[in-house]
Amino acid sequence: MNNAIRAVHARRIWDSRGRPTVEVEVSLAGGARGRGIAPAGTSRGSNEAVDLRDGGDSFGGFGVQRALANVNGPIAAALENIDAEDQERVDRTLIQLDGTPNKSNLGGNAIIATSMAVLQAAAAAHGSSLWRYLAGAGPTVLPLPEIQIFGGGAHAGRRTDIQDFLIMPLGAQSFDEAMVMAAEVYRAAGELLAAKGSRCGVADEGGWWPDFASNEEALGMLVRAIDKAGYRNGEVVISLDIAASEFGSRGRYKLALEKRELSTAEWLEMLLGWVKRYPIVSVEDPVAEDDPDGMRAFTRAVGGAVQVVGDDFLVTNAKRIEDAAEAGQCNAVLIKPNQTGTMTESKQAVAAAKRLGWGTIVSARSGETEDVMIAHLATGWNAGQLKVGSFSRSERMAKWNEVLRIEAQLGAAARFAGAGVLPMRGKPS
Repeated sequence: MNNAIRAVHARRIWDSRGRPTVEVEVSLAGGARGRGIAPAGTSRGSNEAVDLRDGGDSFGGFGVQRALANVNGPIAAALENIDAEDQERVDRTLIQLDGTPNKSNLGGNAIIATSMAVLQAAAAAHGSSLWRYLAGAGPTVLPLPEIQIFGGGAHAGRRTDIQDFLIMPLGAQSFDEAMVMAAEVYRAAGELLAAKGSRCGVADEGGWWPDFASNEEALGMLVRAIDKAGYRNGEVVISLDIAASEFGSRGRYKLALEKRELSTAEWLEMLLGWVKRYPIVSVEDPVAEDDPDGMRAFTRAVGGAVQVVGDDFLVTNAKRIEDAAEAGQCNAVLIKPNQTGTMTESKQAVAAAKRLGWGTIVSARSGETEDVMIAHLATGWNAGQLKVGSFSRSERMAKWNEVLRIEAQLGAAARFAGAGVLPMRGKPS
């Protein structure tokens, strides 16, 4: 059987923060090969698959020798001779071999890199691009991008409490045009910061390093950048990744930048005020993961006029998505395969969200590599949205550029998601 797995091998490589990570290579009997690389997040939900690290002094405790040993030993033995096209069997084998609910035995990083590599090998055996292999006979729509302009929170030394200030080019008619619009706004933001004397480099995901007196000042600067770039009437709008679990717990939200602490009700009043005053169409993790009542209250308050995205709150988990929908929490989910640990579970999360009419956003992590798989996942799974980081740093640009290549491969058949992919009924007046 040409698609039978013959060899699984892991090696240590390095991510965008100069930390070790796991790369897995899978070889099939017919000669096809696939590679998968585990990314790593800084802002992490408590229910994510465990990123297995060695601890100790080497690499600040971020070594991955244990994860590598798990791939090269028990994982390689368990997967030998399994058909690479049977992704569900591969991932079920990995889950059963680990035997824990959070993949803490073998390591979520070991498991996701292996799962990704098998999927890539199966596509290679078909002689197909990954996005085509995933799409099959289904629809293919190029994703609407979310592009970070200012990086804050855990990605930028907590210079702002809000983690990401992003844009969405709703006025674009193609992915190529969306990239042009992103480039113009990113450049304009840099020029405005330079004129202010506060352009201080870039954060983990490539957005400008923030230097603001308040969180709302960053919103005002982003609006100015959009205007300076020449975009009007909702052509470019704002998305926020609050990452509220990083500064909120037990119904209290501590804003370090502004030196004040708010209750859930006070925090939501501030957020809703921003939604009214600024062209914000998407808000990710507006409250902490331990504040389900706050998530329900925010989702109800925006009334479907804003995309409410669960990240730490949902951790790419189909059951959590279904439970949140029943509870009236969120209307969109961030899809990060390493949160759940396998490609099968990630696809199940996408399917669950789509059944509910939710938005689905395939996302990178703050610790990334040159791997471009998420560009193919967003397209092949018809997710509709893609969040990579900013418009600088090669580990980010590699992914944006890969979607441009996919757009070129599609040619006249290329369709761009655009604003219609958002699970919203229009902005409030």
